[in-house]
Amino acid sequence: MRVVSVIPGGDEFHLKGGAIAVLMVHGFTGSPLSVRPWAEALHQEGFTVSVPRLPGHARTWEEMNKTQWQDWYSEVDRAFTELKQSHERVFVAGFSMGGALSLRLASIRGNEMEGLILCNPSIHDPRASLKLVPLLQYFIPSLGGRGTDVAAPNPPKHSYGRTPLKALRSLQKLWALVQRDLYLVDVPLMIGYSVNDHVVDPKNSELVIDNVSSVDIREVIFERSFHNVALDYDLDVLVEESIGFIRDVLSGAVNRDERELINAEFDAIVSGLSLDESSDRTFLDELEDSEEIERYEGDNAPLPRLTQVQRAALVGVIGGPLYIVLVQFFGIDLLGIGPWPGAIALSVGIATFFWQMRPEREEDDDGVAL
Repeated sequence: MRVVSVIPGGDEFHLKGGAIAVLMVHGFTGSPLSVRPWAEALHQEGFTVSVPRLPGHARTWEEMNKTQWQDWYSEVDRAFTELKQSHERVFVAGFSMGGALSLRLASIRGNEMEGLILCNPSIHDPRASLKLVPLLQYFIPSLGGRGTDVAAPNPPKHSYGRTPLKALRSLQKLWALVQRDLYLVDVPLMIGYSVNDHVVDPKNSELVIDNVSSVDIREVIFERSFHNVALDYDLDVLVEESIGFIRDVLSGAVNRDERELINAEFDAIVSGLSLDESSDRTFLDELEDSEEIERYEGDNAPLPRLTQVQRAALVGVIGGPLYIVLVQFFGIDLLGIGPWPGAIALSVGIATFFWQMRPEREEDDDGVAL
């Protein structure tokens, strides 16, 4: 049976141009429609632009809940390979979660791409509520969410109005991998972020800038737009900066070979170390000894006994999910307001339990907390 998309015009598209290509990756629960104005503007400059539809996207959120980050990344990898086979040089541009997938690609196949353009990339979300997703995904299939985050009036529908929780949990796993491997990204980088983004905290971009190994990093700030810049007031800025970045890389103004300076510094440091095995003690021996000294062997201290408050919190941790199961699977809604009481009890229980587990502050001889 053919699945009807809830996002009209949300299918993948390819704009054929010259020998220089750009792979553009859309965001979580979104569609190629969300970046189409950006893609079309680059195409008008003569570039070939390919925008694949990630599996589970631009169809229904139920279908997306059956996919994982590996499925999304495989499609990005496939599209990149296809462009490499028919074009001389390929750039990659990613929006929101598309930025995370693009960073993943750059950490693995960075030597094959010319440069990386990121717009409001999403690689982590520290909100406490998201810590419940690993558990809630088994009881609640989706949650209502913001359909769009655009300052300009009347943006087109380009994403789901709900957040599928199993897919969100998979996204969290992708975030962890991307953060771990940021140091492997060394391609020329342009990264733009909105100061008034209500979906992705601008600190995501700061985290990328501080941890990649790229020598040349262009930072662009969007002051008039919210999350989806390609559909917002700063589209012209995004396009102008993207074209300028691509042109600079192609012209050699951005020289990727500057990485050799870093390698030379590393070689200079290593050359100053004594690795002569003819001596009784080498640098490696001393390093090994220091690791032995600093290794923590642990202790056998007994587990702390639960307080009365912690025992009460466990009731919420256990009872909350049970209440959610009763509502979601058996239709037993005791309070008549859905599964939310169970979710609240679970959240409060977890927060209370771990708050009670926090270590007590030590005090010095004068009673001052350390």
